[in-house]
Amino acid sequence: MLKSKIFTILLIALSINVFAGNKPVKNDGVTGIQFFKGTFKEALAKAKKENKMVMMDCYTTWCGPCKMLKSQVFVDKTLGEYMNEKYVCVAMDYENGEGPAIAQQYPVDGYPTLYFLDASGKVKKTFVGVPNANPAGAILSIAKKFGK
Repeated sequence: MLKSKIFTILLIALSINVFAGNKPVKNDGVTGIQFFKGTFKEALAKAKKENKMVMMDCYTTWCGPCKMLKSQVFVDKTLGEYMNEKYVCVAMDYENGEGPAIAQQYPVDGYPTLYFLDASGKVKKTFVGVPNANPAGAILSIAKKFGK
């Protein structure tokens, strides 16, 4: 009886440890891209005031690759440091909030779509999908071509 209780306790402890180690990385505000909280118009105004570009992540809640970008790529420290310094980054749900209206001005062919814009909203580069190899590095490379 005692052996089964010890075995059960060890099994529970091991399970907790294994599952705790498999949690996806979350953007807790320490590293990665810090997305602007506000309207698209406010983001453009902020970019103009701070002499920055705008990166808009166009996503939907059901899009698997969009979720991967958010949980595994946008949390990258190097990408975040550059983007936070040179860009005002906006995450735009294209099916909710102001997203459908923004989608009229900035249509997409698929999700996720990243728009790289100047502070007036002029499109400098559009990227659809997730880069296959080193997504954070690929996005950083694109961003550096247009970052001020």
